[in-house]
Amino acid sequence: MSDRIVQEKSKEFAIRIVNLYKYLYEEKKEFIMSKQILRSGTSIGANLAEGDFASSKADFINKIHISLKEASETGYWLELLNKTDYITKEQFDSLYKDCDELMCLLVSIVKKAKQ
Repeated sequence: MSDRIVQEKSKEFAIRIVNLYKYLYEEKKEFIMSKQILRSGTSIGANLAEGDFASSKADFINKIHISLKEASETGYWLELLNKTDYITKEQFDSLYKDCDELMCLLVSIVKKAKQ
């Protein structure tokens, strides 16, 4: 899978996270976790974009690894939002599936880049 596909998937995921933020903020009146997931969920793609212009292979790996950490954090916030009934199981399952897919792709990119 090319890096462009991963970037596109991360952008689509970020759009879903922005929409989730709006839903949590406007409908559920949740102001803390919604900002946390907005930050981490949109940071995945932002760090991938930065990786395009990395100054070295090590810098590239670092940016991808940061994206991976942000994806992991996003998964945590999704779990917490689900367990506290701010999002439904269906919402959680759909978003977490996309988040998990991104994590798997990012792990693969890091491993490949380190070879």
